Amino acid sequence: MTTKPIVLVVEDEIPIRMDIVDQLEERWFTVFEAGIADEAIDIVIAYPKIGLLFTDIDMPGGMDGLKLANAVRDRWPPIKIILESVYRSVAESDMPAESRLFSKPYDADAVAKTMCQMMAPP
Repeated sequence: MTTKPIVLVVEDEIPIRMDIVDQLEERWFTVFEAGIADEAIDIVIAYPKIGLLFTDIDMPGGMDGLKLANAVRDRWPPIKIILESVYRSVAESDMPAESRLFSKPYDADAVAKTMCQMMAPP
């Protein structure tokens, strides 16, 4: 039996989050969602089978998406990471190892394809 890939989407802008969650669910992903980094950490702790974190970089609160991504990489190294931002470009050296960056607006098909590639068994 094949299980759906599990993704956590972290986006503070509700319409954008709803759109990408809907599009990923249509593409056969199981999706959890959070609006801030602290909520995302709680979800990762509660659901250890999450395989990929898709997070906006520019978020309110004490931890932005880049800090969240680095914290997830340090604590849960198997989780794949995709960052997205409309405002910031990030040096590859500042991103967690093996992560990807998409600029907003992004193509949901390209995001889903990248997720599948990143989560595919070796």
